[in-house]
This record gives sequence, structure tokens and C-alpha cells, in this order.
Amino acid sequence: MNLNTKIISAFAPTGRLRASINLGNPILAGRDAAGASAGVSVDLARAFAERLGVPLDLVVLDSAGASVETVTREDADIGFFAIDPLRAAGIAFTDAYVLIQGAYLVRDESALRALDEVDREGHRVTVGRGSAYDLYLSRELKRAAITRAPTSPTVVDTFLAEGTDVAAGVLQQLEADARRLQGLRLLPGSFMTIRQAMGAPKSRGAEAMEVLSGFVEEMKASGFVANALRRHGIEGAAVAPAAA
Repeated sequence: MNLNTKIISAFAPTGRLRASINLGNPILAGRDAAGASAGVSVDLARAFAERLGVPLDLVVLDSAGASVETVTREDADIGFFAIDPLRAAGIAFTDAYVLIQGAYLVRDESALRALDEVDREGHRVTVGRGSAYDLYLSRELKRAAITRAPTSPTVVDTFLAEGTDVAAGVLQQLEADARRLQGLRLLPGSFMTIRQAMGAPKSRGAEAMEVLSGFVEEMKASGFVANALRRHGIEGAAVAPAAA
């Protein structure tokens, strides 16, 4: 892929590619043994910076909401997000590169046994503020009330501290919390499929987004995304199919 200077400048107006990395989703990124940011999103950011031929700066944040705000403000040039219509006001998305399941967690003694029992009067569901499932459930839940934890990794601790009925989040995060703590169980199934994509400020233009979209499709088709998931020990996430 030969990139002209216009495309390179669109993605790296400062001469460096600033990539927003969200540590709030363990499927996408986390810290390695040395404390450095690592994960499939970091690998993709590095590969795209190499494609552009510019240095990479990681803008590391603790939540999806903060990452969305950072890219929307153009304090970062690219980011890694779940596709959502509210976010699309300021961010242009590629097609998905990874599919993740959103799940519910309850206490062992809870009467809730199925997904369709959650949206009832009197139930309180804890979500991570600004996360993909916060945006989705804010639209979909008609009877249950939503309470918000500061970040996705703090959802279960907030759910326990505040005594709410359900914790909602990324399946793998909830599974890890259930192993870490006692007396918790997941409801069978998933309430949504989270479509993780790359994104950039809309102001960067259609031509630039065609390049970014092509990069994502290449990374899926070549096995780069699948290899990154395996390398970082990520289970339960699927490489998204090729764009239509």
C-alpha cells in the first residue's frame, strides 16, 4: 500500500501517530509484566504507524468514554472502539476487526436465571460509564434502572458495593471477576455482540478512512488479528468476518 503525503498528514498532522489505547477492555489492551501497554489494539497501532512511516505515541486511558472523547477532540489520531451510533457523531469507524460478547453477572442467590428477566421494574443494572454496553443498554432497557461505575474494570466491585441486581460488561472481564470473588455467576448467553473497530476523527476525511478500512481488512485476512489474540492469551473473542 503506497500512501501519499496527504494521507500520511491526515493521520499524523503532528508528524507522529497518536493512538488512543483503552485499558478498560481487557480484550483490547492491558499491562504486560513490565507495566507497558500491550494487546491487540497496541499491535494494530504499531502496524499502522509502520504503514504510515511515522513514529507512534500511545495515549493510554482507563475507559472507553475517555478514549472516545480524546479522539473526538482530536487529541489522538486513531482509536479502538465498539461501533455505536452516538459515537459516530464525531468518529468515523472501519468495519469490526473483533467481535466480543456482552454478558450479565449476578450473585449466586439471585432469582434471575435468564437474560430476558433482567429488564424488570425494580432491577438495577451496573455498567461502565460510557462503555459500549452502557450506550446499548441505555437504549434497550425499558424498565430496569442503570447505575454507572467509573470504568468497566470497576463494574463488579461497584455492583457489590452498591448492592445492585446485575453487573453488565464484557464476558471475559466478568468471568475474571467471578473467579476473583466468591458467590457470583453469569447468566447464560449474551445480551449483545460488541463490534470492535478502529476509528479516527471524522475531520480526517473519506479518503483517509478508506485507507484505514483497507488496513483493518488486510489485518483480518492476513491472520494478524488472530495471531495477536493468541499471542496475548485472549480467549472468547472472535475475529470479525470480512466487510461486505
